[in-house]
Amino acid sequence: MKRLTALLLGSVITLGCLTGCNKSAPVKNFTEPAKGDEIVTITVKDYGTIKIRLFPDLLPKACENFITHSKDGYYNELLFHRVIDNFMIQGGDPRGNGSGGESIWGGKFDGGVSDSLIHVRGAVAYANSNGTSTDGSQFYIVTAGPVSEETLSKYEEDGYGPYTDEQKELYTTVGGAPWLDGKYTVFGQVIDGLDVAIDISRVTDKNSKDKPYTSIVMESVTVDTYDGSGVNWYASDFKKD
Repeated sequence: MKRLTALLLGSVITLGCLTGCNKSAPVKNFTEPAKGDEIVTITVKDYGTIKIRLFPDLLPKACENFITHSKDGYYNELLFHRVIDNFMIQGGDPRGNGSGGESIWGGKFDGGVSDSLIHVRGAVAYANSNGTSTDGSQFYIVTAGPVSEETLSKYEEDGYGPYTDEQKELYTTVGGAPWLDGKYTVFGQVIDGLDVAIDISRVTDKNSKDKPYTSIVMESVTVDTYDGSGVNWYASDFKKD
C-alpha cells in the first residue's frame, strides 16, 4: 500500500472513446474500501482467490448486478472461458463460450461509465457486444502490463484518450488497457490476487480463439465484508512482465 501511495503522490475491441471518457476526474481505482464494505471473492480451482473492491457510489446499477449474481450463486462453477496473455481474463457466461449470460433484471442493461474508473491493471469490467447498454453477466479482469509512453501517444493519435498525467503515470508503471476506456463499464478493482489473474491469463490457446488449454473453473464467487486488513494491489511480479 505504501508503494502505491508513493506512486500516486509522485504523479498519479477497437473503437474510439465514447463522449465523456478520459476527462480530468481523479482516478479512484486504487482507493481502499472502508471497513465493512462489501467485496467479492472469486475462488478459482487450482489457482487461488481473487478479491475485488466495488464502486457502488459511482456505478450503483453495475455493482448491484454483480453483487446479486454473486450472492445468488450465479457464477459458481462457471468458467473463465476466454483468456489472453498480457491482456485479460473473461468469465461469467453460463454457456461457457461467450455467447450467453444475462443481468439480474433479465437480458441486458446499461452499467454506465465513470470517468474516475479506468482500465488500469486489475480493473474489473463488464464485457459487452455493442456498448455499455449491452452489459449482462460476463465480466473481465485486466492483466495487461505497463504500456510505453510511445504507445500511449500513438493511441491518442488514433483517437483514443486524451489521457491525463495521472492516467499516463498509471498506465506506464502499473499497466492496463487504455484503449478500452469509455467503451466498457469498469466497476471494480482487484485488491488481492492479481497474481492469480495473471497466472490464469497465461493459460491461453492462441489456436483456439483464446480459449484456455485447460478448464479454469470459478468454484465459488461470494460476497464478503472487508475487514480493513489492507490491500495488495500488485501482482508480486508485475514489474517483470
